[in-house]
Amino acid sequence: MVMSCLAHHRKPLNTPEIAAFTHLSVHTVSKVLKCLTRHGLLHSKRGMQGGYWLALPAENITLNHMLAALEEDLAVTECAQGQGVCKVEHFCGIRHNWKMINKYFQSMLSKITLADMLGRLPKDFSRLQKE
Repeated sequence: MVMSCLAHHRKPLNTPEIAAFTHLSVHTVSKVLKCLTRHGLLHSKRGMQGGYWLALPAENITLNHMLAALEEDLAVTECAQGQGVCKVEHFCGIRHNWKMINKYFQSMLSKITLADMLGRLPKDFSRLQKE
């Protein structure tokens, strides 16, 4: 919501403005803005004319970029993150399938951009599946 707000307004906005537009708390917005800025998705400037704005065009920012900035290890299940995370991984008969599902999930998130999110996504996602 924060990224879509900034993409929609196309000008620097400060934390209270973003909070008002998104109906999120200033505290939450502040934490999200710091993460997104730290990961290079936003630029920021302090002061009276300051605020936050997109560091890249909305067409170049994927859902995967945004979620990775907020969640260090983004995975559908813990076992899809790597070995040694799950206590029963050596006995699990479906771990391989979760890894495949996670790979597909990551692939789809890499194909949907912030610009896509500002419009209506196609119902069948056919454009995304063919790429």
